[in-house]
Amino acid sequence: MLTVTLDMYQTLAVAVAALVTGELLKRRLHVLEKICIPSPVAGGLVFAAAACLLHAAGILEVAYTDTMQEICMVFFFTSVGYQADVKVLKTGGKPLVIFLGLIMIMTVAQNLVAVGTAGILGLDPLVGMCTGSIPMLGGHGTSAAFGRMLETLGAGGATTIAMAAATYGLVAGSLMGGPLANRLVKRKHLLNMSEQIESVHTQGVSHKKLTENYAVAAFQLVVTAGIGTVLSQLLSRTGLTVPLYLGAMVAAAAFRNLAGHFGKYKVYTGEIEDIGKIMLALFLGVAMVTLRLWDLASLAFPLVILLIAQTVFIFLFVRLIVFQAMGRDYDAAVISAGTCGFGMGATPNAMANMQAVTRKYGPSVKAYILIPIVGSLFVDICNTFIVTLFINNV
Repeated sequence: MLTVTLDMYQTLAVAVAALVTGELLKRRLHVLEKICIPSPVAGGLVFAAAACLLHAAGILEVAYTDTMQEICMVFFFTSVGYQADVKVLKTGGKPLVIFLGLIMIMTVAQNLVAVGTAGILGLDPLVGMCTGSIPMLGGHGTSAAFGRMLETLGAGGATTIAMAAATYGLVAGSLMGGPLANRLVKRKHLLNMSEQIESVHTQGVSHKKLTENYAVAAFQLVVTAGIGTVLSQLLSRTGLTVPLYLGAMVAAAAFRNLAGHFGKYKVYTGEIEDIGKIMLALFLGVAMVTLRLWDLASLAFPLVILLIAQTVFIFLFVRLIVFQAMGRDYDAAVISAGTCGFGMGATPNAMANMQAVTRKYGPSVKAYILIPIVGSLFVDICNTFIVTLFINNV
């Protein structure tokens, strides 16, 4: 089999090609736009499927360099941090506490489903844990970290299983979130909510975007990302699994609010948000084209059942509990799309799901506050403690 290795520049070029392919597909296949499938997911799956077919035929395997994936991820979440105005965050209040509580319940339940299903199938419960909140809520980073730990405890191939499950979750969470929210908006007649939300979103934060502002905005983004990654590295030394982007998001939020408080330095939040959207698209583009779909095909039948069980659980939990508890309105529908994203994949997938919905129906301040805060600031810490508790008690 011929193996071709692409460097980070070539990988990024392929990711852009996937983005363009996704946009073209959504223009030709209106069902993709109708059910809110993000362009990077639509185009990326085409590239990933082609790579899988070539690999299965023994013709070609493309090895990508995913350096730009992490860079784009960090810059995107830095841009999210810049949108966290303390004055707006105060509106999170009770909904934030409720949503955090729901996610903690979901994390525990994911592992109960994983361990319970593994028991029914006669599998080691530690193998079941490889399809629980470790890959579903934690993603590839947490899968790599806990996979090695589980292998030392006797769960053979735990890292491979968890990474494959995380890959599955990345795809399933992206495919599930937009369509679910789209169905809720239409069935529950929530369209009238978007006008109210848009007026809140634009009040006090909109400003005229000028071309010359983008350079300063980019510099602000880069500096706070650099400071924030140092903060993440320091937090990691405490022994916790801390995503690199967490510190960048916190640093950006602090800078934005300090600048607003003292009023001596202008922060170009609108331009930074635009740059962040580009970074999100590139991140997902790289993530999708680098998927090794044949890893999923190599999973044994019982593990496929475990993944199906997680998919059914997330769908039912989001539809029957999250949507209801968060208000049964347009905000709740967008939050549901986001919960599918990071509940089975990663927070960037959650943001992409919400972006696909809000692009069609209108913005949701509540969702864009709650999902990044809970998905970035609380989920990894809560997941680490809950998983550790399960590992020590199964």
